[in-house]
Amino acid sequence: MSATPGRAAAPAGVRGHRAVVTDAGAPLPVAPPQAGPVAVLPAEADLHVSAVVEAGGTVAPLGPDTRGIVWLDPRDPDGLASALDDAPDVSWVQLPFAGVDAFAGLIEAHGDRVLFTSAKGAYAEPVAEHALALTLGTLRVLQKRARATSWATEPEGVSLYGRNVVVVGAGGIALEYIRLLRPFDVHVTVVRRSSAPVESADRTVSTDQLDEVLPDADVVMIAAAMTSGTSKLFGAHQFGLMKDSARLVNIARGGLVDTDALVAALRDGSIAAAGLDVTDPEPLPDGHPLWSEPGAIITPHQADTPEMVAPLLAERVRANTVAFLGGEGTGYVGVVDPAAGY
Repeated sequence: MSATPGRAAAPAGVRGHRAVVTDAGAPLPVAPPQAGPVAVLPAEADLHVSAVVEAGGTVAPLGPDTRGIVWLDPRDPDGLASALDDAPDVSWVQLPFAGVDAFAGLIEAHGDRVLFTSAKGAYAEPVAEHALALTLGTLRVLQKRARATSWATEPEGVSLYGRNVVVVGAGGIALEYIRLLRPFDVHVTVVRRSSAPVESADRTVSTDQLDEVLPDADVVMIAAAMTSGTSKLFGAHQFGLMKDSARLVNIARGGLVDTDALVAALRDGSIAAAGLDVTDPEPLPDGHPLWSEPGAIITPHQADTPEMVAPLLAERVRANTVAFLGGEGTGYVGVVDPAAGY
């Protein structure tokens, strides 16, 4: 992937959110899809139907002639599986989220003939904004202040300026988060699958060097894909390596962190705080220890709300429909690599 993000243009006079594209021009893992009618499922949404039509495509009910599917429900992989069974000549599927772990089985089963594209990079700006909010909130001990019922007299909180920040992942969210950090003059280390340099980072290391960079981190922000290889990437060992003043922020997937180990690390002071938009399990059950943990800020997986993401997904659908109709296998954004799992 390219380390330099590209940005889709916003409408004239309107800033809004924009995609942070990291895989423009990436080769396809399968033969170029065959153009044809597109089904928008499981229920048609006007915005996404319009995106297909504006790109020159034809939206039609699922049937034997269907060649593309825009799948809008991130929580219903079984429904997509049924759709693929009912339309065996589908050769392109657009998924609704950047994370595709819920569809991993389908991607593995069909990835040799179906091109899957995701929303990776599409929601980078709103999610990175939320990650920055959790970063600043944990540094300024807002997790404690929000629970307080009396005036505190003991000074607490530290500044983000000049801190060492470790970013796990190098996709659109990570790149946008690093951009947002620039005014704070932080030192950024990126941990990614390869050690190929990320242009906007001060240092880039491979995942097998994660333990080496944790001891100096003031903030660790997780923006990595959830795969079999990254499950519980952070556990008791990693928390033991971190400073007792370090903050952990996770806006990726809850399963990247061993929840029991995180609770223990917060309780025994191995780390100072955690800002979590994702948890394992999710939803986090009522009464779970994290809810009452003074070192934790928890938001309910809402770093990007439907209002934020709907137009961003529509733009991704439009761009990929243009590529789909072109038939040459070029121009796709958010291509899923079946071997890597994202």
